[in-house]
Amino acid sequence: MPGLGTFISVGKSLDQAVERAKRADALGYASAYVTHTAGRDSLTVLMAYAAATERIRLGPGVLPIYSRTPVATAQAAATIDEYSGGRMVLGLGVSHQVTVEHWYGQKLDLPLKAMREYAGIVRACFRGEDPPEGEIFHSRFRFRGCEPRPDLPIYVAALSPRMLRLAGEIADGVMLWLCNPDYIRDVVVPEVRAGRERAGLSMEGFDVVAAVPTAVADDRAAAYETMRRDLVTYWNLPFYRAMIERSGFGEEIAGFDEGMRAGDVERAKAAISDRFLDDLTAIGTPDEVRAGVRRYADAGATSPCIGGVPRTDFDEALEAAKAV
Repeated sequence: MPGLGTFISVGKSLDQAVERAKRADALGYASAYVTHTAGRDSLTVLMAYAAATERIRLGPGVLPIYSRTPVATAQAAATIDEYSGGRMVLGLGVSHQVTVEHWYGQKLDLPLKAMREYAGIVRACFRGEDPPEGEIFHSRFRFRGCEPRPDLPIYVAALSPRMLRLAGEIADGVMLWLCNPDYIRDVVVPEVRAGRERAGLSMEGFDVVAAVPTAVADDRAAAYETMRRDLVTYWNLPFYRAMIERSGFGEEIAGFDEGMRAGDVERAKAAISDRFLDDLTAIGTPDEVRAGVRRYADAGATSPCIGGVPRTDFDEALEAAKAV
């Protein structure tokens, strides 16, 4: 069920992350998602979370589709779902060209077609149907000896209008990162609704998962500086840059580019404005944290999901946001 969730990535300590998942479960959070970065495998981490928790929904946020075949993903997701008692949510994303090519040795071509085909095969596997034949992904797989949950939810990571419409059309939810409440209200929800309508579906039951960088912090400026450092990578990625410009931060993107062209990373970081971070984050007193998360819910995020800010106490943020 949608509701307040959290992103619990591992960082340096898997044991600590597992304890944090247990804490989120005990606090009543609806979901816990794991990012898939250059560290531990997200699906394997989810099995550890499943073993340590009782009721919280679990999923990758998100698994790059080029990291494994649709069948391998379907088998892993079905196994986690069975072990956890039906708590799995499968978040899928196309990732980015630099990651797809440099990490996985694949080509990121036709991302909309690739996502449609990949999700279609995974969905067919869950339902016990013959997978659709695609141009990019191919399979004749069917489960034998076990029956996965046929309606295991599939969420799609999306930023652009076209991918948002696709998510609405083929998925059970959409996963968002760096999308502020205004973008969710003005772009995400209308585009997802258009996709739902194209498929003859309503918005009822569709989950809009929005990551919300969250921290209880007396020194908001220091937290913002930490955020700027971590956002440099994202501001260099084309999919995020296009979304940030579409969100009304074109001047900031231009200033960031000037700094990068000059080889001055500090100047580039400074272009990530307080205005951008004010819109994006829920940082401050416990009351300000809760107000920041509510802005996302009011904008149409059915599952605002708090995420940690480096060098702040994420356990404190979990406590503060739980009352939203």
